[in-house]
Amino acid sequence: MLWLGVLAPKILIYYIKIPRKVSLHSENFYFCTKTTPCYEPHSVLPIGVTTLANHVRFMPLPKLKVLASSAVFHTPFMRKIWTWIGLVAAMRKNFYSCLAAAYSCVVVPGGIQEILHTDHDSEVAFLNSRKRFVKIDMHVGCPLVLVVYFRQSKAYRWWRPGGKLFVNIAIAPKFTPIIFWGRYGTPIAFSTPMHLVVGRPIELKKNPLPTIDEINEVHGQFVGTLQELFEKYNMKARYPSLHLRVL
Repeated sequence: MLWLGVLAPKILIYYIKIPRKVSLHSENFYFCTKTTPCYEPHSVLPIGVTTLANHVRFMPLPKLKVLASSAVFHTPFMRKIWTWIGLVAAMRKNFYSCLAAAYSCVVVPGGIQEILHTDHDSEVAFLNSRKRFVKIDMHVGCPLVLVVYFRQSKAYRWWRPGGKLFVNIAIAPKFTPIIFWGRYGTPIAFSTPMHLVVGRPIELKKNPLPTIDEINEVHGQFVGTLQELFEKYNMKARYPSLHLRVL
């Protein structure tokens, strides 16, 4: 099993064909010991997260973990693969412990809720009610860094049922029943160039007891930065007809 543990991350990254098709745009990102890259949008499948993994080295961060839905760890064999490439369950205690160990933690603030509201004509950022990640980073004093992916939604074709009943059913198990496919009907992503935009870090002072107003201020700055980056780089990604919906 040792050889599989060494090769699995490289096989998975090659399998989805992402890193060699990504153009990197940086808003003066600088090296720091630890930070919280906030990845948006989730889309059908956030496969662009693999470009942030330690095996690819797109970002100059010495230690990196990716916080993912606990649902992805329910399958025994896949649980091993996700662990090998640096994924941990997105729980508060894991977030705190990784930051305490000087890991940078990639989070997808909108999570699977973005799948429930996605459509073929826009990207969705489900952020208006997602403020816990801001509070945790304020507790620790860890900078927030926006990471925006363009054209990720073109990596797969997909279909999901609609209606409020579907949304209510999907929220409970933290898993979205959706049908998606890539090339030849397989999970291999379609060949499409993608653009990774890394924003400037939002510096945060350590604050053990932030007030609601302080959290809202940082959260508003975060959402505003996301909208600015999306508008700025949308044309460069050759995706002018796409618009962003913040819910």
